[in-house]
Amino acid sequence: MWNPQPDSLAQLVQMLGNSISANNEVQAANAKKLEELNQIPDYNNYLIYVLTQLPQESAETRAVAGLILKNNVRMHFHEISPPVMEYVKAHSLEALGDPDAMVRSTVGIVITTILTRGGLAAWPQVLSRLMELLDHQDYNVVEGAFGALQKICEDSSRELEQEVAGTQPLDYMIPKFIQYSDSAHAKLRVYALSCLNQFILTRANALMVHIDQFMQSLFKRATDDKPEVRKQVCQAMVMLLETCPDKLVPELDNIVSYILFCMQGDDEQLALEACEFWLTFAEQEELEGFLRPHLPRIIPVLLDSMVYSEMDLLTLDVEEDDAVVPDREEDIKPRHHFAKSHDLGHKDAGTAKSQETWVEAADASDDDDEDDDDFVDDLYAEWNLRKCAAASLDVMSTVFGVDILPFLLPLLQQALFNDDWIKKESGILALGAIAEGCIAGIEPHLPDLVPMLLNHLSHPKALVRSITCWSLSRYCAWCCQFADDESKTKYFVPLLEGLSRMIMDNNKRVQEAACSAFATMEEEAGSALVPFLGPIIQNLVNAFSKYQKKNLLILYDAVGTLADSVGDALNRPEFIELLLPPLIQKWHVLRDDDRDLFPLLECLSSVTAAVGLGFQSFAPPVFERCIKIIATTLTQSQEAAQNPALDQPDKDFVIVALDLLSGLVQGLGTTAEGLVRNSQPPFMQLLLVCMADPVAEVRQSAYALLGDMAMSCFDDLRPHLPQIFAELIGQIDPSSEYISVCNNAAWSAGEIALKHGSEMQTWTNALLERLIPLLNNPQTTRTLGENAAITIGRLGLVCPHLVAPHLEVFAERFCGLLRNVRDNDEKDSAFRGLCTMIQANPNGIVKSFVYFCDAVVMWQTPSPELNEMMGKILHGIKQMSGDNWSNYIKDFPDTIRSTLIQRYSL
Repeated sequence: MWNPQPDSLAQLVQMLGNSISANNEVQAANAKKLEELNQIPDYNNYLIYVLTQLPQESAETRAVAGLILKNNVRMHFHEISPPVMEYVKAHSLEALGDPDAMVRSTVGIVITTILTRGGLAAWPQVLSRLMELLDHQDYNVVEGAFGALQKICEDSSRELEQEVAGTQPLDYMIPKFIQYSDSAHAKLRVYALSCLNQFILTRANALMVHIDQFMQSLFKRATDDKPEVRKQVCQAMVMLLETCPDKLVPELDNIVSYILFCMQGDDEQLALEACEFWLTFAEQEELEGFLRPHLPRIIPVLLDSMVYSEMDLLTLDVEEDDAVVPDREEDIKPRHHFAKSHDLGHKDAGTAKSQETWVEAADASDDDDEDDDDFVDDLYAEWNLRKCAAASLDVMSTVFGVDILPFLLPLLQQALFNDDWIKKESGILALGAIAEGCIAGIEPHLPDLVPMLLNHLSHPKALVRSITCWSLSRYCAWCCQFADDESKTKYFVPLLEGLSRMIMDNNKRVQEAACSAFATMEEEAGSALVPFLGPIIQNLVNAFSKYQKKNLLILYDAVGTLADSVGDALNRPEFIELLLPPLIQKWHVLRDDDRDLFPLLECLSSVTAAVGLGFQSFAPPVFERCIKIIATTLTQSQEAAQNPALDQPDKDFVIVALDLLSGLVQGLGTTAEGLVRNSQPPFMQLLLVCMADPVAEVRQSAYALLGDMAMSCFDDLRPHLPQIFAELIGQIDPSSEYISVCNNAAWSAGEIALKHGSEMQTWTNALLERLIPLLNNPQTTRTLGENAAITIGRLGLVCPHLVAPHLEVFAERFCGLLRNVRDNDEKDSAFRGLCTMIQANPNGIVKSFVYFCDAVVMWQTPSPELNEMMGKILHGIKQMSGDNWSNYIKDFPDTIRSTLIQRYSL
């Protein structure tokens, strides 16, 4: 039997006590010593001994021992010897009834961690033992066992649904949990319901067998006097709504009343759990009819829940004029760069950059989507009742459209014109929340609502100004689609001026909201911004000297979006001289390993592509630094691969540098050749390495750069084409999980084909073997399918004798995918390729002729060369069909037939 050495034990207890010292230096030195103790084989024995066998020590000291033990198990599980692990297991189970609640909880965490790392099969007796302890006479033992079981159910729910040691654990666990949901002790009721809730979404068989008993227990606990119990009931209702709605529908009237009651109490966490019910309800399409009758009761409660609470306002702690207050590093979330992906424009779509969702913008968000911008302190970024209520209203407006307006508009009017700024702010949030779903009903009111919102940009409260910026961004599309000079003067120009003014606000939250809204306006307005570029650029440049670190990141995005939206209109000397110096100055200040480079490089990538040759004088140092960043990171990666003691470098630096090089090459065109040829280390050497990098996002950006190189600097690629295609063809993999890599590789192959001409025949068949299955696979994403079609068309243009024999196999899908793509040079070259293939193999288009004609009709502005080719083919097919022509086209849709006859005199 193991026993601790008294001196060693005393030293460890003292060190554990030092771990909670208020002195940071003592803590740091102590942490290092404790880490070194991992070299002692029985160190974990000492830790479990302190946790479970020294009641005379403070609960904090014992808990620290347990948490260190938990971390050791988590990080070094396979290195802990079996005797030590058995000692830890035995004492953990013995200590579940410790009189101190903190110790009991820590013991439960240790048990759960052992199971998480080793699996239930490595400790099969633990479940039965814990279930036995639920019948113990000592309440502390029962609570300790239940606490451990709750953690196990949460962390290992899937494993619990499998057999363990020949039995199905849930078969005896679920009935016991249902029994304990009626316990006299509130904490045990919470534990029991929490355990049961872990198995709803997975529809565990053992729970489904007892589902009626479970429902009865839930309804019984719905009136529980403890809010913590009712939270568990609400959570269960939400999950059951998603998985077993049939069990709730019969009692829906009572459930709706119950959920509304929970939302209107003083416990905000309970209200939040209840509010989740509406979000889930509205997203269940098949339940729409059941939800509709309750909307008059639900919507007022949602609006009330969108009002800032007193705790919200205390937590936000808004300083009206805080622009000069430096940001804390902990307030700035890590920035992730998303690799460049080639996309085609569509006739029914706007720009590629996705607008942030209102939930993320309304008062704070988590990075879950590219282009998501927060505009309040991350201190308050967690999901809360206000955001959940507004999200529910948003989803309901999308589901029911204008049908919710009769219940909503009177309440909205009261809020918007309320003298209490907090009520007014909630009304502005609600107005923004319904922008997408209710636009048809709101649009007639926008001539009055937009000026009202613009007026609120001058409100004395920063929270009102910030939410107004966001709400206006939701109606930017309407403001930017002006039909005449009057609407332009009345809505577009004031919106532009108002958001520009807010960008320079003295409150950081308003600055962030304004920048985010302005980026949305830039996307919607596009070329309409060109006459105002001078003042816009001056305003954005002024913001560079005013913004603290966090908002600079949003400002970079606004500048980059402006460049994307106005394109080469930015290429004027006065604009370049105004905009580029502050960007380059920021560029010089940041180190090569500073993650703040990411948004700046993204911004520069857009700006360089837009200003084109105007960037030429700034290009050499930027190009050289990108090469240096890539080379350094790749070298560090190779060293780390050879030496496991070294950390792998952050490949995001390579990705963002590649994307900036893409912007440079795209903007400078053939003048980039000098930079490429003088690069040290050699540019092509680095690009080839990146094309084969194990990190998918690196390959994605490398192939995007390869395509831009093909357009601008093809002579530099030509000598390396055998190496390029040896790698590239393998990346076009219909079964690959890395869709964007496949997409960019397919697109770059098409760009190379246009430049290489008939010499592409060396790789054409190998490419077709991958591109045609990709094109014809219905599971292929739209963008990838379109790029595959473009490249097949371009291969057909330069090597028709190799591609035309396959025409019958892909023509229908080719035409169907590209019919809605905006008319542009890529689509033009692909259709010229299709026409060339039809000329080489007319029979190949026969089965797909109606699809070809449909695609032809969809062309609005084909190039003269393409238009002539399409006309020749149509007349050729007409000649081939002879007297059958009329019958041949009579079954075509009227629009196709009439357009063909009129446009091509058929």
